[in-house]
Amino acid sequence: MTSLGSHAGETRGTVDATGVRVAVLVARFNADVTERLLDGSLRCLREHGASEADVDVYRVPGAWELPQAAARVAALDRYDALVALGCVIRGETPHFDYVCDQANLGLGEVARSSRAPLTFGVLTTEDRAQALARAGEGPTNKGYEVALAALQMVAFYRTLGDS
Repeated sequence: MTSLGSHAGETRGTVDATGVRVAVLVARFNADVTERLLDGSLRCLREHGASEADVDVYRVPGAWELPQAAARVAALDRYDALVALGCVIRGETPHFDYVCDQANLGLGEVARSSRAPLTFGVLTTEDRAQALARAGEGPTNKGYEVALAALQMVAFYRTLGDS
C-alpha cells in the first residue's frame, strides 16, 4: 500500500484497492501501445490489493469512442473509479487534432459529471517510439500512473465521506 503525502492540515489516506470496483476502458486502436497501458493499469491495481473480480475491462474501437463509453459505464453507477486508456499518434492530417481534442473534452466532461473519479490515460504523441516509451514495463508506464491516480482519487473522495 502507498501512503499519500502529508502537510499541515492535510487529511492523510492510504491507497488501497481492496474492494474498490474499477472499470478500465481501453481503445483497440494502436493496440501494441494500449495493451501495454492496460497491463500497467492492471499491475498497479493488483499491487494495491484489487481482486480480479473487482476490475472490469471494456474495449472500444479508439480514443474517439472513449468519452461515450465512459459516460455509459459511469451511468451504471457500479464503479468506484474509471480509467480511460488510449493512444493517438500524430499523422500527416489534422485528424490527430480532432480526435485528441474530443477525447480530452469528452472525458473531462464525464469526469466532472460522474460521481466516480475518471482518470485520463490517453497518450497523444508525435510518433510510435514516444508512445511505446510511455507504455514500457517500468514504473513510468502511464497506464500504471493513471490507475494509481484513480485509487488516490477514490481515497480522496472517501476522506470527504463520499464513498
